[in-house]
Amino acid sequence: MNYKEASDELRLIVEEIDTGEISIDDLSIKVRRAAELIKFCRNKLSETASDVSAILNELEDFDKENPKKDKN
Repeated sequence: MNYKEASDELRLIVEEIDTGEISIDDLSIKVRRAAELIKFCRNKLSETASDVSAILNELEDFDKENPKKDKN
């Protein structure tokens, strides 16, 4: 599963709950699934933020090690 799939499924569950399309019998199942999807999405966002931060740090380190030289 990827972030978009999880987000789309979560959106559908929220719509079903908002419109009252879920029976009481299925409500706890859907809420439990929504909680799983929220955890997945939070983890994915956290991992992505860490990856982006690491990449930016690498670029900063590269720039420090290889300062731009003026052509003048």
